Amino acid sequence: MCGAVQVHAPAQGEHYLQMKDEDRESSSSSSSSSSSDDEEHAKAVDTGIMTLEEPVVQVEEVNGDAHDRSRRSSSSSSSSSASSDSPGDPCDDPPIQARLEDEDRMLEAHTEPVTADILVEEAVDHSVATLELVTLDEPSRPSLSEVTLFVKAGSDGESIGNCPFSQRLFMILWLKGVVFNVTTVDLKRKPADLHDLAPGTHPPFITFDGEVKTDINKIEEFLEDMLCPPRYPKLAAKQRESNTAGNDIFAKFSAYIKNTKLEANAALEKGLTKSLLKLNDYLNSPLPEEIDANSMEEEKGSNRSFLDGNELTLADCNLLPKLHIVKVVAKKYRNYEIPTEMTGVWRYLKNAYKRDEFTNTCAADGEIETAYKEVAKRLAK
Repeated sequence: MCGAVQVHAPAQGEHYLQMKDEDRESSSSSSSSSSSDDEEHAKAVDTGIMTLEEPVVQVEEVNGDAHDRSRRSSSSSSSSSASSDSPGDPCDDPPIQARLEDEDRMLEAHTEPVTADILVEEAVDHSVATLELVTLDEPSRPSLSEVTLFVKAGSDGESIGNCPFSQRLFMILWLKGVVFNVTTVDLKRKPADLHDLAPGTHPPFITFDGEVKTDINKIEEFLEDMLCPPRYPKLAAKQRESNTAGNDIFAKFSAYIKNTKLEANAALEKGLTKSLLKLNDYLNSPLPEEIDANSMEEEKGSNRSFLDGNELTLADCNLLPKLHIVKVVAKKYRNYEIPTEMTGVWRYLKNAYKRDEFTNTCAADGEIETAYKEVAKRLAK
């Protein structure tokens, strides 16, 4: 296998939430009579490790459902009373103004260090903010899948070769905006690793998170199902007729280009032209959303860019690669050109040539001509 390349197609707008831990300095407690459980709790808070119970208590407090029910009561020690003068988190409780009247109350204050309480409040406030942002503003989303597309290589064994089915899947992945790898496969060399990966299979095919998929129609359905909104766009056509428009053109073209009998050439060429004309009529006919039911004016023709509107769909991914081959090969080997009066077809092709999703996934014209060199039969005189 040759020419592995990673494609990062422009995706829909994404926003990622990143939270950074803040270093917090706490005043040391002067009490030596604190229990081992209190010390472990203070260390856990200082390092950012929280038990499951603490965040739940603080979530209730922030939502206004509880008011200091589960918070330990304490007074300021001599070391923390100094820090209470500085401005704190606006979400924190007001600083405790300790007014000690006797020695017993001072000892009680030292028994429950205020430092731990302050740190718990600050750490919990940040964890609550994280929960609110993740669950309300940025719902958690699955990780990106690993996708690799295997396509037919060109005559040089590395570039993109002529294959409308390879381009069909290439365009779909590009339009989806997913990051994927493309590997061109030189069928002349019959690489052993390809045989091990997909025995008896020729490109195109894909691997999706390590799973091999080879049926083109099923791959299309699978990608539309897995790479779906809101992260990825929906590509299915809205109008059923868009999926079948021009579906007989490639078959008529194949019969025309492979024919060797001069007497049959005119009839086969006429059949191809007739199929192209049907496509032209569809492209020039307005879609339901283009028709104004309240207008009294005469119905005008459509001026849309593609089969189902002004955006590329799965129907275009199927038809455009084939239509381009028809244009290139028929001109090269039969001197046949799509009639200029077919304005809908020419508008369709010209709009496709403006899109990176088509031009960057298409084989070069010379590559297409080379691929048909042995297929296109000369007419016997």
